[in-house]
Formats: sequence, C-alpha cells, structure tokens
Amino acid sequence: MSETVIVRQEGAVGRLTLNRPKALHALNREMCETILAALTAWSTDDGIAMVMIDHAEGTRGFCAGGDIRMLAESGAGDASEARAFFATEYRMNTAIKRFPKPYLALMDGITMGGGVGLSVHGTHRVATENTVFAMPETGIGLFPDVGGGWFLPRLRGRLGTWLALTGARLKGLDVAAAKIATHFLPSEMLPHLKRQVLSADYSGGAAVMLGEILSQNTHSVPAGSFEPHIEAMGRCFGFDTAEEIVTALEAEDSDWARAQLATLATKSPETVKLALRQVREGARQETFQDNMAMEYRIGWRKVQSHDFQEGVRAVILEKDNAPVWSPARLEDVTETEIAKYFEPLGKYELSFD
Repeated sequence: MSETVIVRQEGAVGRLTLNRPKALHALNREMCETILAALTAWSTDDGIAMVMIDHAEGTRGFCAGGDIRMLAESGAGDASEARAFFATEYRMNTAIKRFPKPYLALMDGITMGGGVGLSVHGTHRVATENTVFAMPETGIGLFPDVGGGWFLPRLRGRLGTWLALTGARLKGLDVAAAKIATHFLPSEMLPHLKRQVLSADYSGGAAVMLGEILSQNTHSVPAGSFEPHIEAMGRCFGFDTAEEIVTALEAEDSDWARAQLATLATKSPETVKLALRQVREGARQETFQDNMAMEYRIGWRKVQSHDFQEGVRAVILEKDNAPVWSPARLEDVTETEIAKYFEPLGKYELSFD
C-alpha cells in the first residue's frame, strides 16, 4: 500500500506530500500522526531550514477535509476513535502553528476542513486559481474546527463569522484577498516555484530567502469579490446571537442578504449557534493552544450529537440533502444546550505533551 503522506528531505527542505487521491487527500489519523512526527523531528533538526506541504502530482486536492465517515461511525458508538483522531489532528495543527521555521503550504485545489488546518496556520500559504476554500461544517452538523476558532475571528471585519456560519466558498484570488493565503500564483507556475524552493540556499536566513522567492513568482491580488459586501457583513454578522444576525439580514433587504438567509436556513440551527459562540470565544483566547483545547471539548461531544449523525446521513451517506435538524429552529436551541459543549473535560482535556 502506498504511503498516504510522503515524507522526505530535499536539500534543506522538509517536504510533505499528501497522497490519498481517491479521498481528495482527506486526513485520517495515520496521516496526522505522520505529519506530526515529521514536524516534531524537523523543528530541532539543523539540516532542515523550512517545510513545504503539497499534494501528489496529477491528483486533485489539496485536501478536502477529514475522515467524516469514520467520525460519524465512531460517534454512533463510544466515539473513542473520533476523539483519538481529534486529539492527534489538533496536536498536529498546534505543531504547525508553533513550528519555529517557515512552513509553506501550496493550496492548489480543494482546501476545506482538515485541509484548512494543514495550511492556514503556516507562515506562507500559496493559493492558485484552483483553490477552493471553505469551512462547510454547519451543513453537516459538525463545527468549523482545526483552529477555526482562532483564525476566523482574526480575519478582517466579520468575514470570518460569515464564513463560519454560512460555509461560504472562496475561490482563487479571493482566498488571498481574504488573507487566508499569503500569496497567489497561477498553478502552471507551481513546478517552477517548487524547483526554486527546493534548490535554494537558506544559509542566509530561510524566511528571507523564501520571501524573496515568493515575491518573484507571485502575482498582485485585487480586491476580493466579497468586498462590496464587507460593510453589510459588519452590520449583520457582528451580533453575538444568531437570532440577531437573522433579524439584521432581514432588515438589510438586499439580494446578498436574502441569499445569506436562504443559506443559513439550510444549516443545523444548533451548529450555527455553536459556531458563533466558538468564533466569539476564540477571539478572546490568549493562545492558539487554549483555542485548540476549547475545540477539543466541542468535538468530544459533537460527534455524538443528533445533528452531526443526521447531517452525515443526509449529505454524505444517503445524499438526499434533506437533513432533519433537531431542534429545527434557531429559537428552540437554548444557550444552556450550547454551553454544555464548552464545559471542561476534566481528566480527558487535550494535552499537548
């Protein structure tokens, strides 16, 4: 069986290549363990100046998410496998965020869920015209994890709240315009970029050299297609309750606002409220590690929730795209029910050692 993550050193570059093409390189626990082990070793290896992560040539990618079927199957039982996956994945996300050297992610293709966690926490992130970014979890009753609570509220304005609640997709240049990617270039230039990165002399400083390489290859980024709606996002998605957001969208009386209302109406009401609290709490967290501990508490419980099981049934298993959410209305989801997801786990809290 081929390796699901190809790990090797090329020159002074530690290289990670996702290699699970039939699943669009979606992450399983083995892949997370492999990446975490490599980053741990490379963080103190003087022979490694930087890390680059991409996906296997000739395959679609970058990374479509995580192993949702496994999470649902495990959640239908004792959830032990799902929780073990979250623990490994979140430690991997934290290792990327804390990695002491440049970390270059080539986000050429679908970059959703777990793929966002593999890329957005790195220092350098390249989007192409093929990049499709989304955190679509409210549509399956999960939540925008892998550090979503940290990076989404730190995007400008209320862009992150909008992305978290609606699961909206950003494509190509928009991913860079939102500052989710740090650079943009046409995909046809990726082979040239990779050759330069892998053959460069980093003895004078890896961050400086990588910055020079990227500046020579990447293109300027115009305003995003979402830009005309930034002010409306601020007016509507700045509230701390989902009901207030809906009311504000109704008052906005525009085609864009009506489209957001229609989208929100299809999402799990419980998860919309949970995701909103997650990004608000995440904005207040002092460290990334604190945020990941919070997300682990949520994930520990969410995989066993009715709405996650129903969302996976409707969207992934039976594909009828007609989930029956419970509760079915935002106003029937109580703050007490949402607060339970955030309660400490005692001896089961996520450890990073």
